[in-house]
Amino acid sequence: MEVEHEIGKLMVELSKSQDFEIGDGTTGVVVLAGSLLEQAESLLDRGIHPLRIAEGYEMAAKVATKELARISEKFEFDAQNIEPLIQTCMTTLSSKIVNRCKREMAEICVKAVMAVADLERKDVNLDLIKVEGKVGGKLEDTILVNGIVLDKDISHPQMSKGIKDAKIAILTCPFEPPKPKTKHKIEIDTAEKYEELRQQEEKYFNDMVKQCKDSGATLVICQWGFDDEANSMLMQQKLPAIRWVGGVELELLAIATGGRIVPRFTELTPEKLGSAGMVKEVAFGTTKERMVIIEDCAASKAVTVFIRGGNKMMIDETKRSLHDAICVARNLVRSNNIVYGGGSAEIACAIAVEEEADKIASVEQYAMRAFADALDAVPTALAENSGLPPIETVADIKAQQLKEKNPVLGVDCKEVGTNDMKSQGVFETLIGKQQQILLATQVVKLILKIDDVILSGEAM
Repeated sequence: MEVEHEIGKLMVELSKSQDFEIGDGTTGVVVLAGSLLEQAESLLDRGIHPLRIAEGYEMAAKVATKELARISEKFEFDAQNIEPLIQTCMTTLSSKIVNRCKREMAEICVKAVMAVADLERKDVNLDLIKVEGKVGGKLEDTILVNGIVLDKDISHPQMSKGIKDAKIAILTCPFEPPKPKTKHKIEIDTAEKYEELRQQEEKYFNDMVKQCKDSGATLVICQWGFDDEANSMLMQQKLPAIRWVGGVELELLAIATGGRIVPRFTELTPEKLGSAGMVKEVAFGTTKERMVIIEDCAASKAVTVFIRGGNKMMIDETKRSLHDAICVARNLVRSNNIVYGGGSAEIACAIAVEEEADKIASVEQYAMRAFADALDAVPTALAENSGLPPIETVADIKAQQLKEKNPVLGVDCKEVGTNDMKSQGVFETLIGKQQQILLATQVVKLILKIDDVILSGEAM
């Protein structure tokens, strides 16, 4: 994203930090930071020093995060009962472009996370979840593959397109004769010399293919390309091959299949081969586009979410949406504390901060009240985007929360008829919400400490 304004750049970095740490809540953190800056402006106009505002915001952030921890609830799920996780991912996908089939997408995301999750250690290795997309088909055709999808095809059309119980040789050495390190020139002036050179080259290729066959490999995956002669020999030896596979994909293949990446043919041994239950090439539509699917990998449960869509923009947007949902499921596996959505958590925090501000005698109380007002920006935006009267709606919910001491009351965006977010099943992770408040506060404190911005002549 190209942003000229310096504060705008900080906002972009803020959103990236939230994405890196939590993977969801990137919009909310920017909305909150913008609202805090807006409130700070009115405090500055009153003559309150920026550092006192920053200190007041810091105190309010501590109160808000403590209140979030108090109102949070434990979220119970296990490997057999994943329905609660699916409901959470559906909440995340509600605001995304894929919301018309959010149930199917949420199921795919949760199954992908549970396939690679270590529930004992409460850890999820997201590197084992690959998200691939192919233009064509419709969004409903998106599937979860229990393995790895390579955007490549098997190198020769006459090679086998389906290999059961595959033994995979993962190579980073090219199928070609060795090249001298120095500059060289070969003069061939007779047909005999040319034939001798051709036979020597053929011997190199034969030795390479033989070393692959002798190791017991039934599929060769190579980082580099190989010419038609090598391809033809591999086909004659009934040894399917895939070429031009990227380094990142090779590493993922090695982890998933339990194989070793081999840099030289002489080092190829049966122990270094990876294994997979099934390798098959699949074609899509009438365009003859092909991909290779490697399923039932031996060493780990690497999975691939394979997205279909009408155009590239749809694929990219779906990838972004599913990334958020996968991160939410990952966060719940890591820490299963939740708070309720619909702006209920923000309103509860605002009430707690206002109550705490009444106990503060110094100037920071004004900053704390401004922080409480800024927290109302999220439920206000939700009400406005749902077509409800924003100020009236938020005021009613706040009054109801104060009266009933019930922190799960939020904005009824779907117009179900109840403000109880618990009964609506709208919730998000505690660590995600706490991170939003802490990151937004840190950035606003940083901006408040800037005295002036000097722009160069070109930027003005």
